[in-house]
Amino acid sequence: MNVARNAAEVLDEHTTLELECIDRLYLNVYVPLLQSPAGVAHFFRHVRGHPVPSSALMAPMTRRFVEEWERYAQHEGVDLIRFERGERKDERTQGYLRDWHGGEGVLYIAKAQERARVVRTERRHDPATGAPYPWLVPSTAMVNHYYVYLVDDDFGPLFVKFCSYFPYNAKLCVNGHEYVKRQLAKRGIGFEALDNGIMRCDAPGAMQAIAEAVTAPRIDALLRKWLARLPHPFTAADRSAHIRYELSILQAEFALTQVFDRPVQGRVLFEEVVRENLDLGRPEHVQLIFNRRVTKRTPSRYRTRVITDGVIPSLHVDYKHSRIKQYHKEGRALRTETVVNNTYDFAIGRRLCNLDDLKQVGFTANRRLLRVQRLSHDCLLGVQTFEQLHRPAVVDDRRVSALRFGDPRVQALLAALLIFRLLPMGFANRELRAHVAALLGVSADAYGSTRATYDLRRLRLRGLVERIPRSHRYRVTEAGQRVALCYSRGQRRVLGPTLSAVFDDATPPALGRLVKRFDDHINRLWQGQPLAA
Repeated sequence: MNVARNAAEVLDEHTTLELECIDRLYLNVYVPLLQSPAGVAHFFRHVRGHPVPSSALMAPMTRRFVEEWERYAQHEGVDLIRFERGERKDERTQGYLRDWHGGEGVLYIAKAQERARVVRTERRHDPATGAPYPWLVPSTAMVNHYYVYLVDDDFGPLFVKFCSYFPYNAKLCVNGHEYVKRQLAKRGIGFEALDNGIMRCDAPGAMQAIAEAVTAPRIDALLRKWLARLPHPFTAADRSAHIRYELSILQAEFALTQVFDRPVQGRVLFEEVVRENLDLGRPEHVQLIFNRRVTKRTPSRYRTRVITDGVIPSLHVDYKHSRIKQYHKEGRALRTETVVNNTYDFAIGRRLCNLDDLKQVGFTANRRLLRVQRLSHDCLLGVQTFEQLHRPAVVDDRRVSALRFGDPRVQALLAALLIFRLLPMGFANRELRAHVAALLGVSADAYGSTRATYDLRRLRLRGLVERIPRSHRYRVTEAGQRVALCYSRGQRRVLGPTLSAVFDDATPPALGRLVKRFDDHINRLWQGQPLAA
């Protein structure tokens, strides 16, 4: 059995199915007016008609809302339980799903005490008269939340979580892959599930079109449907006065799943990905993946984490509050997933209407990461190309000096090209000087403009960089990327470790014995063989 040698070969030749889909979408359900004390005061004065707004007016609303949940559970014959501290909610839900009769409805309802934002009344005094008066202020409290686990005809399993205290904010959690599975089954398209994904599908094009149909209007319609069926904290008169729930994005996961023809292909690929991409969390790489400008003032922890769950590793790269992660799913597929925890990280609003813009960010980040990994693994050069780089050449009647492997200046120059590869606006002479000088360990004056111009000329004539028209900036070509990776990887992964293992005092015993045997064989071969004068 042949095993692919690099990421490019695995992704090009051994991928049997590819799906780009929203995964988990966690949404905030709220009434915009009631998120501030001033809005709450407006609600009680102008909607409910109370001249003095106070938290005392909230208690009857809360009692009615809680009683409605109790009556609803009893009327529908639904279990109303309480989550224990530290209980895994998913395990409980899976048990109910196994016993579900099918169709659409409520699986069960659970209560749990959690901290929530609330509005309280604070006693204040008039500075002129000293008379006390109530004043609404924001606060937090530990209150009961109602988890309502549902099975929807279109979206499959999902849950809504209601806070039982004013202003009765809620959360909605849906999964795009579950939506895809439901729609494939409805249309009679054969498929095989892969846990939270798809492993095989008879109509991949139709499946991708279904995934793209997970849009903001469809999700909003889902919420409206269940709000009409479940207990509601606000009366019909309140809703007529535009006290309506809206949706905003708390967390969104954008997944790219690539299924391989044989498990070994994916395992080999992911082990190589983890080994070769431990520097992905550096700022210069993060800004390429997320297409965002990173400066010293960008609030983020720049790191690459390899997290192992059992024997399954996953690669994580952080950017501000968001991250991109990659892991080998069930031994069959590569899952690349951008998790957006704050839409403001990408200058996008939180309202659900911005979902399409956020999709573009998430799916593009996944593709950029794979492109970086594809290029970093597919860096082999032919012998003829390698020899040509080592010899001076004449290009367009102009002599070009050699790019010799191992030369410190050449190695630093090509390593600097890797930083600029994905920059759409390229790089300038000054930017190249700063990076090459740092890699050589010299000052910027020691590697001046003249030397950089000379190096740019030989790179350009050999086709490793190209000048951007009508500018003094340069762009790294595909050939330049391949050559730079070959030189950098060859020195770092092959030449450096080999020489260190042979000549350092810390030579591994087994390798040391092999080297000594090789030397002994050479000595015996040349014993008694006189050399010509």
